[in-house]
Amino acid sequence: QVQLVESGGGLVQAGGSLRLSCAASGRTVSSYSMGWFRQAPGKEREFVAAISWSGGIYYADSVKGRFTISRDNAKNTVYLQMNSLKPEDTAVYYCAARRGGIDYYISSYDYRGQGTQVTVSS
Repeated sequence: QVQLVESGGGLVQAGGSLRLSCAASGRTVSSYSMGWFRQAPGKEREFVAAISWSGGIYYADSVKGRFTISRDNAKNTVYLQMNSLKPEDTAVYYCAARRGGIDYYISSYDYRGQGTQVTVSS
């Protein structure tokens, strides 16, 4: 079993930055692909970014150039650096882990965290 705990969310003004962390426990996730997803009120959960077990990186078009995903296997942690935040980035952000390659749908991930709220004010 893998437990995932997100942290780093909060309230920030438009144009600001936040760094989200996803700490894994239970087993090492170095052989897992990791993804970040988000869900805004009244909307479907959507893909934000993912990093494969081999280091391949993928972003949603809406965050490309503003967000950066990275992983520190020694700390069993994945990060999402979010810059130039916009009010439309407001959502609950979820971390997820899956064996094998990345996927754009959170339902295909084996483990998911509880989420952390990000609110961007205009």
